[in-house]
Amino acid sequence: MILRLLRLVKHQHKSEKSTSRMDQKNLMDHRQVLEALARALRARGAELGRLEVVAGFDAFVDELISVVGERRGSAEFTPIRDIAAFGKIILASAGHSSLREIVVHRQDAGGCTVNLLDGLAALGLSCSAFATLGEPPLACFASFAARCREVHGWGLEPGRTLCFEFADGKLMFSAISQLAAFNPESLRACLADGSYLAACRRAQLVALTNWTLFPHMTACWKLLQQEVYSRLDHRPWFFLDLVDPTGRSEADLRALIETLPGFAAAGPTVLGLNLQEASVFCRLFGLPAPQQTEAALLETAVALRARLELGQVVLHTARFAAVAEPTRASLAASFHCANPMKSTGAGDRFNAGFCLGLLLDLPSEERLLIGSAVAGCFVRAARSPSLSELASFLEEQARA
Repeated sequence: MILRLLRLVKHQHKSEKSTSRMDQKNLMDHRQVLEALARALRARGAELGRLEVVAGFDAFVDELISVVGERRGSAEFTPIRDIAAFGKIILASAGHSSLREIVVHRQDAGGCTVNLLDGLAALGLSCSAFATLGEPPLACFASFAARCREVHGWGLEPGRTLCFEFADGKLMFSAISQLAAFNPESLRACLADGSYLAACRRAQLVALTNWTLFPHMTACWKLLQQEVYSRLDHRPWFFLDLVDPTGRSEADLRALIETLPGFAAAGPTVLGLNLQEASVFCRLFGLPAPQQTEAALLETAVALRARLELGQVVLHTARFAAVAEPTRASLAASFHCANPMKSTGAGDRFNAGFCLGLLLDLPSEERLLIGSAVAGCFVRAARSPSLSELASFLEEQARA
């Protein structure tokens, strides 16, 4: 197997005198790659409106929360900065009562389907959403709905997620009891008007998100394969994002894996994973736990793709992203942000950028860079970038 390792890590802590000639060459290559990618995206902007994506099925109302470390006034406080510090506070509370103030900054439209399509629609693609948006869709989804070609609430109430955000990650607590109503019977009723089939027939990419929080999603995927995807005359991309399946049983995971060939029969299939999600599958297959190093990330992506027998497995972290295909694997550095304005939904924006790369038939390294750049823009501005903003971000990173 050919492993092409794209080294795009700028050595920021070396002085100019100690930088070797090879480091300087890598830095020049890094700049040239980013600048060329920005030019290519600008040149192909007119194509994006003709690209169609359909996604389902989760929509959530996300509450973005900080935990107060110290309150200094009615409008001024210092948040608890990292998860480790928060964990110490929780452990110290064992055996007695404890109280901590939280600040709910806002309620956002969320869910992987909503976030993914928001990222793609902002870039200029034509997007169709089929999700638990409420019927009619709740007010917090109005801005998202206005960006889409069509939006179908399918009559189910959205989930709710409390997103505790820290500088080094986030803790998300989801209320999902209502999602149990999403089952083959209710799905069959939603499919009856033919709108989902029609959208899939137009789409170049079909995304299915959040298997984990829907207890009947495996059965629903089988129904979709039989009733919808087997009736497609073309072979669209299928992009799968499971969401952290830590709480699901081994039997559930193995049943999920058994459905994957049904997608591959209808079109080339990509599974997107973050580090935690990859860890679950590594344990299931008896593989080493994934590590946040370049070589380990590549090895994990390659091993999981082989075990799952998929066209591609893409693995993204805050520092690196890797993709494994049958004959190659590639790596790129992420555009890390030490103080994100918003981290919830960043992985979904990575997926949006990666999917754009798929639809534009770009090389694997460039797909990873676009995904990382869309996520990088998002965490810095707390919103999805336009194509122009994405290209400008790549150019800025090339000069940094």
